[in-house]
Amino acid sequence: MTELKRLIKEVEKIAAETAEFISGEAAGFDISRTESKGLNDFVSYVDKGSEKMLVEKLSVILPEAGFKTEEGTSLKSGARYCWVIDPLDGTTNFLHGLKLYAISIGLLEDNEPVAGVIHVVGGNEVYTAWKGGGAWLNGKRIHVSDAKKLSDSLIATGLPYSDFRRLDAYMNLLSWLCRNTQGIRRMGSAAIDIAYVACGRFEVFYEYGLHPWDIAAGVIILREAGGNISDFSGGERNLNGDEIVAANRNVYPEILETVSKFMNKSF
Repeated sequence: MTELKRLIKEVEKIAAETAEFISGEAAGFDISRTESKGLNDFVSYVDKGSEKMLVEKLSVILPEAGFKTEEGTSLKSGARYCWVIDPLDGTTNFLHGLKLYAISIGLLEDNEPVAGVIHVVGGNEVYTAWKGGGAWLNGKRIHVSDAKKLSDSLIATGLPYSDFRRLDAYMNLLSWLCRNTQGIRRMGSAAIDIAYVACGRFEVFYEYGLHPWDIAAGVIILREAGGNISDFSGGERNLNGDEIVAANRNVYPEILETVSKFMNKSF
């Protein structure tokens, strides 16, 4: 645990330096310099530049680790450790000047998250956690909320933007939650959504069609904050983002049952 804590302090510094680069570029960013990777899936030179910075600096502090990155800057594999990086989670927000985007850095050991940093660039919030060491926001301990029921909960989700195969089931679920919770929020960054569940701002986050780099840091932060995170069937290991439901421990059984009922139908 001591070694992970030391490592996370180094990762915090690297994320802060990268956040300075992103903030500097945001001031005069030209949206016409954006590239499309697929339907409603965009990337900019800022994503690529920040990922390169992260890979170079993380390689120094843990040389034996491999990488799994959104923009493919490094394909290095590691026998035991792997950094899972989203250099700019919430790219569409960034492109449109919405200050809801984050750097997400997760460390896997034998394919399970053991440490993570989520640096919310526009909000100057840094969420950190390491296995057995608790979860922290700007140096203060955080915990999930103590809401007891789904009806007492504020829900976060993400709208499908390219994978519409499950859209009908998703919209039926969304409609049910609108009627049976305190409200729905759509932030545009899964890393921020999970971090907000970890610190008690949301009780629930669910989404499908994500990627490992969207969630790797959030998984360990949420677990260390006392929350649960799994796929739609309750599986908690080897999460890759295809399906995610996260919540405080009180609400988790109820939201898992609800999400499973709507989303685990054939499609």
